Amino acid sequence: MIEQIEQQWLKSFHCVYEYNSFKKAAEQLNLPTSNVSRHVALLEEKLNTRLLERTTRRMTPTEAGEQLYSTTRVLLAALNDALEEVNQRSQTVAGQLRILMPDIPVLAKAVVAFCVEHPAISLSCETSLSPKESLLDGFDLILSYQRGKITDSGWVAKEIVRLRSIVVAASDLIRQHGRPHKLADLNHLPCISSLTALNGAPWVFRHSNGQLLTQSVKSSFKVNSGNMAKFGALAGLGFAILPEESCSDEINAGTLQIIELDAEPEPLILYAFYAGRKHLAKKITIFVDHLQKHLSTQ
Repeated sequence: MIEQIEQQWLKSFHCVYEYNSFKKAAEQLNLPTSNVSRHVALLEEKLNTRLLERTTRRMTPTEAGEQLYSTTRVLLAALNDALEEVNQRSQTVAGQLRILMPDIPVLAKAVVAFCVEHPAISLSCETSLSPKESLLDGFDLILSYQRGKITDSGWVAKEIVRLRSIVVAASDLIRQHGRPHKLADLNHLPCISSLTALNGAPWVFRHSNGQLLTQSVKSSFKVNSGNMAKFGALAGLGFAILPEESCSDEINAGTLQIIELDAEPEPLILYAFYAGRKHLAKKITIFVDHLQKHLSTQ
């Protein structure tokens, strides 16, 4: 029976009952009087009983109308309260937030700041320098650094922050091997590359015409750590491609030199990967916004 009854019919009936008038009920519901009258008539038709006695002078509920109002009033109120509660919860930053992300200080500070700002959040955080989007089923969100074009994983990829990258080397290494000017020159030079992070191929450049270029390099020093790559470059173990902000002090001090080539290194981009659900949990959208604001000021 319930699937045959429209909730609006019941709301119109309740309003007519309470105001003892179709016209006043229509004003309260912001509907035409004819609509309210039709709703009550349809409800009576489906229930196969008269709910309101109508005359030119007055309108009074029947015994069936009295019963229907008294029994459904509490139910409709409870339904409304339940819907309001769900709506309020969806607008509240609360609940379990499961994250997989690199163990990097600037990210750790951002996550801690979020939890301080939103104490109703219960955080579960797993760390990995090169997390895979294929693991997203176990997490609400994955943070991952990428350089160059990202593969289509079926998840939403939201850019959080973009870090300009440069090729650098120690002065002793440049004196020993010479300064490269073209990407092809890197083929014969010692370089520092990643082991598994960024798919083991961090050397991605963009030509002036916009074309992406991937350059193979020789490496006997492969690490999954930006700090180790920088320290290796300082020690003269190879040419390295690094975010500019991570080695600006060394550039200013002259312990590392910028290598200008015939193509620009692609920036290192931090992405947030999450399932592309239509109604995304408030905690995820607020967390992503927080990361963008927090990291853009660092």
